[in-house]
Amino acid sequence: MTGHDHTAVTIDTSKPHPARVYDWFLGGKDNYPVDEALAEQLLALDSRGRDIARVNRAFMHRATRWLAEQGVRQFLDIGTGIPTEPNLHQVAQRTAPDARIVYADNDPIVLRHAEALLRSTPEGVTEYIQADVREPERILELAHTTLDFTRPVALSLIALTHFIGDDDDAYGIVDRLLDVLAPGSYLVLSQITGDFDPESAARAVELYKSGGVTLRPRSKAEVTRFFHRRELVEPGVGPAAAWHPELDESAVEGDATLPVYAGVARKV
Repeated sequence: MTGHDHTAVTIDTSKPHPARVYDWFLGGKDNYPVDEALAEQLLALDSRGRDIARVNRAFMHRATRWLAEQGVRQFLDIGTGIPTEPNLHQVAQRTAPDARIVYADNDPIVLRHAEALLRSTPEGVTEYIQADVREPERILELAHTTLDFTRPVALSLIALTHFIGDDDDAYGIVDRLLDVLAPGSYLVLSQITGDFDPESAARAVELYKSGGVTLRPRSKAEVTRFFHRRELVEPGVGPAAAWHPELDESAVEGDATLPVYAGVARKV
């Protein structure tokens, strides 16, 4: 299996990790008191924290299904997070059993659960890479053993870029990942914004910072910049819940006001 093994996993529980905080919001059990403490502080800022996580997840489901229906058969999902069914490969392989998926994450807990990410259909393939998005060249090198970069790949960055600060050149990282992929590839991205409630967003930044985690909310224009030189799929960049809601019946009233922007774009 690409990029990981079954050696002992060392988990730092002294500070929160975004994947574990997200797991808590989704009702998972793979988190620690430090993650729960941050999540509860975030809920005090915005009581819709669980809804934000749910809407992010639902967008990933819809976008993956849509891409599989368009004929995409390869997916590179970075910032995978702790497995929560259905995972991306399960959504893709329901439509396209021969789909090939590579997951990447830097959280050792995800490594511990990697087997859940590798339950592929017989016709398809799933692999897992233990790596940080700030190492795009390493991710691409390892993913290349499973994915054919001469054919279209969907690059999935769900609720990830807001954890990449400006000092780490988030736009450059996304460009380096996409530049290697073939024309006809897609970028799928969702990102927290402060546009709807700047004060709460600023306080969330400070909460994450106190836990040693970078949080960089971005405006609609800043999120749209990730898709530059690419052909945006309708309806473009907007609230995550507003991206093809007809593909999912789980949306509820008020979801479109949640502070998450999302979009899908095709590399031409």
